[in-house]
Amino acid sequence: MTANPEVCGQTVPDESIVVDAEGGLANAVVTVVGLTAPAEAPPIEVSNEGCLFRPRVQVSRPGGAIDLTSVDNVLHTSHAYAEDGRSLFNIAIPMAGLTIRRQLTARGLVRLACDTHTWMRGFIMASVDRTAVSEADGSFRLDGVPPGTYELRFWHEVLEGTSQTVTVPAAGVADVLVDFRSAAGAEP
Repeated sequence: MTANPEVCGQTVPDESIVVDAEGGLANAVVTVVGLTAPAEAPPIEVSNEGCLFRPRVQVSRPGGAIDLTSVDNVLHTSHAYAEDGRSLFNIAIPMAGLTIRRQLTARGLVRLACDTHTWMRGFIMASVDRTAVSEADGSFRLDGVPPGTYELRFWHEVLEGTSQTVTVPAAGVADVLVDFRSAAGAEP
């Protein structure tokens, strides 16, 4: 890396696939198809930290607010692209501590990039459906899902997507296990 090594370091970790010791996959997006998310969603925050977007993957509703900020004292841009490649916004954040709010004007996957530090990647899934992002151990939680049978869609930036049907019992808890290796065509 040659851009701002005093802030960014000499190397950058590859966070495109983050798996814990037990095989849990972080940063996978899980959507309950057809189950509407609450209408009011708090703003999400995208921060530039150590020349990486934090968090790397988030969810929001179309029209939701995004607070763009930085803890790095170098110029970053938060350049958002819709799935079709359209530029949604390109915000320059020239110093630490500055926060700028924008509205998410697209639906579906929004990709974030920094024009100054080309390795920086972030993703926002803008969905009207109930959606969550898997934690570092691969777990996720979707509260308030009524009993019934649903299609779950899974998305990951490298392993792409798959879907699975799940039945939520009257007790309200359903365990889901997804093998992205099989979904991606690799041997399980």
